[in-house]
Formats: sequence, structure tokens, C-alpha cells
Amino acid sequence: MCDTMVARPQATKSGALLFAKNSDRGANEAQYLQHIPRLTHASGAMLACTYISIPQVAETHAVLLSRPFWIWGAEMGTNEHGLIIGNEAVYSKIAPQSDEALLGMDLLRLGLERAATADEAVGVITSLLEQFGQGGNCGHIGRFEYHNSFLIADAHGDAFVLETVGRDWALERVDLRRTISNAYSIGTNITRASQGLVAQAVSRGFVAESEPFHFSDAYAPPKRTRFASGATRYCRSTALMEARPRQSPAAMMEILRDRGPRAKREKEWRPDGAMGGTICAHASWGPVRRHGQTTASWVAELGAGRSVPRSVHWVTGTSAPDTSIFKPVFFGPGFEGARLPDFGPVPSDTFDPATRWWAHEQLHRAVLEDYAPRLAVYAGARDRLEASFIARVEALLARGGTAEEAGALSRAIWREADMAERSWLEEVQALPVRPRHQPSHLYRMHWQKLARLAKMPA
Repeated sequence: MCDTMVARPQATKSGALLFAKNSDRGANEAQYLQHIPRLTHASGAMLACTYISIPQVAETHAVLLSRPFWIWGAEMGTNEHGLIIGNEAVYSKIAPQSDEALLGMDLLRLGLERAATADEAVGVITSLLEQFGQGGNCGHIGRFEYHNSFLIADAHGDAFVLETVGRDWALERVDLRRTISNAYSIGTNITRASQGLVAQAVSRGFVAESEPFHFSDAYAPPKRTRFASGATRYCRSTALMEARPRQSPAAMMEILRDRGPRAKREKEWRPDGAMGGTICAHASWGPVRRHGQTTASWVAELGAGRSVPRSVHWVTGTSAPDTSIFKPVFFGPGFEGARLPDFGPVPSDTFDPATRWWAHEQLHRAVLEDYAPRLAVYAGARDRLEASFIARVEALLARGGTAEEAGALSRAIWREADMAERSWLEEVQALPVRPRHQPSHLYRMHWQKLARLAKMPA
């Protein structure tokens, strides 16, 4: 389960496009950041994606990806031209294909590697979808198959929602702002569509030929959509976006950390139970969140803005943004050649404190043992440190800092964030767990099982 959102330049404070996504995967399904440079490829070369191989193109763009460790594709990513894409699992009245084909995450990476603009990426993804199809197991543990939707945007300020069912698709151009979740959301406002989309819906009895065509009404299965809480989270993220006429990176980070209205009302709120409608997701024993966990978060600011070029990506590189800190990466137009931070070794699904993702899991899971007071130990310090990071980045942008200076600032901030997290872990672990405020027995049993699977030390 994921949530992705975009605000076009007219709806942001800086006049640059803003994009944000929480990637929700299995609780032990570590995700990592990877930079792949621009590459040329031999004529006739084949490209091995997650399950199938397809013809490679002559040249691929440089990309920055957030990838589940075992998948060729990516949950979200950007390229050197300022194109950015996030995807979502969506469910249809038509079952997803179980035979191996391209995963939605493969299509996302292919779009970034082969396109320079949002419109070009739409063409790349839909043509590959129609030619090779989408299908295969997307689950880290067990089987998990689905159709895909995509939010595709670029540094020119253009943005699209692309929703698919099998090899068919519908496209909507974004007006000011838009969010997507794990439910179809395109209605009658269809910019373009695959040739067989409407005919298929009519032939299967989803819609009468004489009726106006409404994509989500025709294809969405009401029960599965409610079970995945996609519609609830879509409404929540839309409301939070619309509450601010002008978005900022800090505001987008706040939305990605949203735990729903209950958390704002209840002093002792904790992520225990069904947890269906929260944008910031913690795995829980409830049916929706048994395996789903926000495993990485990303906020991007792209475009010229009102005064200075902006190609800034605020990423956690870790799970659970409410327990994490966003750190900047300069990548894209205006910052070509900026040296990136050291993202560390590639993680797996086994605990390894040498990797950034699993090092943070020690802090995240320690907080979950007594959520409210343990998060409060460092939340204020985290917010102040994050605000200082934003101020330093803004100062560099305002004075027209070079790519070399931007890279140096980014690397310094990442080192500061790592040091802060290590100190916060010590502070959190030093705070005794209150016996009367422990999570439920089912919740503790669930996380204990996850720890055993990951071979985390007691």
C-alpha cells in the first residue's frame, strides 16, 4: 500500500513542482537508494528485468532510484532530466496476470531510463505495457499480484496520472494538484486511453455501451478497494493537499508523516490494530497492515521555480517517516556532476547494522515498543535538525551554489543525520517501556515474528 502526490508549480510556494511518495512494502523488505549513470548499450543487447528480458535501447539516462532490494525496478525514482515517477498497486474486477511479465516497478524504471519528459514517459510505459504486459509475483513473502497506477511528473511542471488494467490504460493530465493511492481514481476526465479500454468494459458488462464511460466506476471492485483502504487514504491525502493552497517541501514531509485524525486527538495513540487509513504506515496485526509498512519516503522539488533552479530530492532512505529524518540529494538539471552522498551497502531482508536501512530499524522498532513517549524523546530535535537542513539548502540555492558545493553540503548533512540517529537510538533505549502502555499482545507477537525472520538481535 502506498500514497503518491504532486503539486504543480502554480500550487507551490517556490514555483517549482513538488512530488512526494511513501512506498509501502513488507516490513522486512529493505529498500535502498541507487544511482545509475548514463549508459550506452550494444546494438541488439537484451535487458534482464525482474522476470523477463526485453530489447535494450542504445542509451539510457542517469537515474536515482529507491528500490526494494530484490527487484530490478523501483518504487520511485528520478532521472537526470528532472523526470520523476511513483507507482501504486491497484485492483480491478479483472484479475491481474500471474504469468511473469514486466512488474509495475520495472515499467517505472524503464520510463525513467528511456524518457526525458512526463509525456515521453507515458509513451514509453504504455507502449511497453501493451507489448509485454504486466504480471508476476510482486510480493517479497508470499504471492502478491496487482495492476499498477503511476504518477508521472517533470521539471517543466507537467504531470499525469496513468492507471492500468492488464495491457489497457487510462491517462489524466493533472490540473493543480493530485494524489493517488491503492484505488482507481480516474473518472470521466480521460486525456487519452488505450484503444481497447472501453470496448473491454462493455464486453464484460461493466458498463452499458450507451452510458458515459467512467473508468474507476467501470473497473474498480468495491470490496477490494475498501479492504486495501486506498479510497480512504486517497481522500485523506487529497484533503491534506487541498488544505494548503501553496505547498512546500516541509509541508509534503508533514503529509507523508500523517497518522490520521485519531493520532491528533489521542495523546497515547500508537500504531496498533487495523491501521487502514494512515498515510504513514506501520505493520500491524490487522488484515490490511499485516505486512504493509512504509519502507521509504521521498519528497522532490523540481524546476526553475520563481528565482533559482531546484533539483532537490529529500529522501529518508529508511522506513517509517515519523521515526526518520529527510535528507537532501542534489540530482538533476542545474546540479549535473554533484557528488552524491554515500548511501551505504545494499541491504537484504536480514538484519545488518552496516546498512542504513537496518541501522534505522533499530530506532524504529525501539520506538514501537512504547510509541508516544519514545518518539517524543527525539521528535523535537529531529524537526529542528530537519528545519536547519532545509534552511541550509535554501541558502545555497538563493546564492546560486555550484554543483560541487551542493554535493558537499548534501554529504555533510547525511553525516550529521547518521550521527543524530545513533544518539537518538541511545536516548530511546534508555527510556524504560511502561508496562501498562505496551502495545497489544497481538501487535507484539507480530513484530516479534518479523524480528525472528530478519534475525534481529533481542
